[in-house]
Amino acid sequence: MKIDLTGTTAGEINKALVQGRRAIGTPAVGMVLTLVIVTDEENAYDSLKAANDASREHPSRTLVVIKRVSRSPRDRTSSRLDAEVRVGADAATGETVVLRLYGEVVDHADSVVLPLLLPDAPVVVWWPVNAPTDPAKDPLGALAQRRVTDSYAAEQPVRELSARAAAYTPGDTDLSWTRITPWRSMLAAALDQVTCEVQAVEVEGEEFNPSCELLAMWLADRLEVPVRRSLSSGPGLTAVRLETDGGPIVLNRADGSLATLSIEGQPARAVALKRRDTAELIAEELRRLDPDDTYASALRYGVERLDTVPEPASAEPVAGPEQVAGPVAVPEPVEEAVKAPAKKAAARTATARTKKAAAK
Repeated sequence: MKIDLTGTTAGEINKALVQGRRAIGTPAVGMVLTLVIVTDEENAYDSLKAANDASREHPSRTLVVIKRVSRSPRDRTSSRLDAEVRVGADAATGETVVLRLYGEVVDHADSVVLPLLLPDAPVVVWWPVNAPTDPAKDPLGALAQRRVTDSYAAEQPVRELSARAAAYTPGDTDLSWTRITPWRSMLAAALDQVTCEVQAVEVEGEEFNPSCELLAMWLADRLEVPVRRSLSSGPGLTAVRLETDGGPIVLNRADGSLATLSIEGQPARAVALKRRDTAELIAEELRRLDPDDTYASALRYGVERLDTVPEPASAEPVAGPEQVAGPVAVPEPVEEAVKAPAKKAAARTATARTKKAAAK
């Protein structure tokens, strides 16, 4: 059921919600939180679809805030609030209110949203695009216990991570971090299977991919070893290689869906590691609303490395997959340690050829 309201108020919207619930015969609905989506008209449909899919796991009242900024001076002086109320089958398992703000009311979106929040329920604010630099100080972000951004949607994702670290407040999180949850789980499980000491790590993935950078920061922060970022054509993360005293551990995903886990002394095994859609990411974020201290620690580690990595001396591009990118870099001794197995193999080949020639 849909109810369209033009030039309305928050009070009229609440009345429409009650009217819609009575019309479909469900006056009492068990919703667990309020999800506020702040987006533009272009991304509203996809964002709302993802939220509706996630509401099957987390029934919620979804408020979509669309700020319609007009270029006409006359339209800027006229304030108006239009709303579309959806209940029943049109709103998945919860309730949906699409709010379109015009004129001066655009600057007071928090005053519009506040009366529509569910009483005594957590509030989550999600910016699919155009997130503020400091989400906690944003008027809408100040209403929430959890604030979700997406660095992947920014024009400069790696620089966006630096800004996120500088303005981090407990309760902040990013979908680029959520995307690497299966990778972190798989790598932790692989290290639990063997007794070894990690000496160096290489993370391979697309250039300027914030998920690759966050995974590299997390590994460097937790393992306290140098981590190198190498580049690939993607999609997304493609491989993680752990150099240990017991042999290499490699998690390789070339096609974006199925990965291969290789551990020294064990047969290689295929593991499911598909790229997840936005609905799954949002559903994961709504499962826990407490601050993510692990994300905060990894984020701050990357910023510290950004401050210590010097600028390249030459402006010429460096070709090849060994190009270092992002906030995590490796000093020269670690690169030599990583290349050592290849040098030893070449030396063994040369020795074998010499012996064969001497025998002849």
